[in-house]
Amino acid sequence: MMLELGPIFRALLRNKVGAVLIAIQVAFTMAIIVNSVSIIYERSQETKRPSGIDEENSFFINSSGFGTNFGAKATINKDLEDLRALPGVIDAVQINAIPVSGGGWSMGLQTEPGAEHDGIGLAVYMVDEHGLGALDVELLAGENFTASDIRWRGNAESSWPDKIIITQAMANRLFPDVDYAQTVGKTVYINDNEPMIISGIIDKLQAPWVGWNNVENAMLSPEYLERDAVRYFIRTEPGRRDELMKTVEEMLAQNKERVIDGMRSIEYVRERSYRSHTAMIKILTTVIITLTIVTSLGIVGLASFSVNRRKKQIGIRRALGATKRDVLRYFMVENFLISTVGVVLGACLTIGLNIVLVNALSLTPMDWYYIPIGMLVLCLIGQIAVFGPAKRATNIAPATATRTV
Repeated sequence: MMLELGPIFRALLRNKVGAVLIAIQVAFTMAIIVNSVSIIYERSQETKRPSGIDEENSFFINSSGFGTNFGAKATINKDLEDLRALPGVIDAVQINAIPVSGGGWSMGLQTEPGAEHDGIGLAVYMVDEHGLGALDVELLAGENFTASDIRWRGNAESSWPDKIIITQAMANRLFPDVDYAQTVGKTVYINDNEPMIISGIIDKLQAPWVGWNNVENAMLSPEYLERDAVRYFIRTEPGRRDELMKTVEEMLAQNKERVIDGMRSIEYVRERSYRSHTAMIKILTTVIITLTIVTSLGIVGLASFSVNRRKKQIGIRRALGATKRDVLRYFMVENFLISTVGVVLGACLTIGLNIVLVNALSLTPMDWYYIPIGMLVLCLIGQIAVFGPAKRATNIAPATATRTV
């Protein structure tokens, strides 16, 4: 095989334009495909992140009161009592935002008072003592809210309750050197100087914004929203969600002084919120398939041209004793050399493109092993693509060497 490298190199130099173009094509294909695969994997993992709630059996519905006789407090209390009494409903709660929905309320918490200290962002969910049951989150440490902890928040209210429940991820962000269970009872500050005591730690509850870097940071605040327009979150027994969605809508609609709308399942909300991720995965998958086909066709075209141009040379080699295996190996080695140059250049382009994408789109840097895997895959694609033309070259008879045309 080593004796064949010299003739192969000389043959490539005589047709260097085609070889260079294929090598460049392989390089750009590798850079795009490897980065696309990395992005696809990152996006697919994000779509699979658990939100922390019972998505399969939960839904929410909006209630908007109107008229001078509409009483927000009385209506909310009655709605929650009726919802919790429905057969098949595990729990229900009034809430200001829905996880993974795309819209909500965020604040910042800090461990020291004062505007000079940076706060850590988190999503705020306002719930009552039924929040843990309705959301199906697990209390890892501390204690749940009691009925006496819950206050009413008016439209002009700017202060905050004196106790909160936060996620384990948020506890680790606030106190990275302390076990999350030991953060119960610690004081944190909101609005720079307003103290709040951490009364409990829950396992997981994602923020509404799926593309947010702090998506695992969330807190529960013990509050009702005293507003005419509110939202109820309902968790049902397994398999009864769709049935109870209709029942809840009909029950709440009996109050003619309000409008009931916006009822959605959490599964629908997740699908809608991650729709851009799904679309990107489909687009990049199409790009990968297209580039692979185009690159393979380019390799096939170059190899076929090389075989047709060198029929007499192949015939002479066969007449001098070269076997079909020797001819096949010749073209496979030739393609491997071209592909090797292409993937080495492609590795450099891949790293450069990834740096640009990370800075421009705030992506996670690509893991190192994507590059050697990409190089191996592109070389393998090249070998598969060239096999057909190389196989045809082995069928050239030694008698071809005697032809003049």
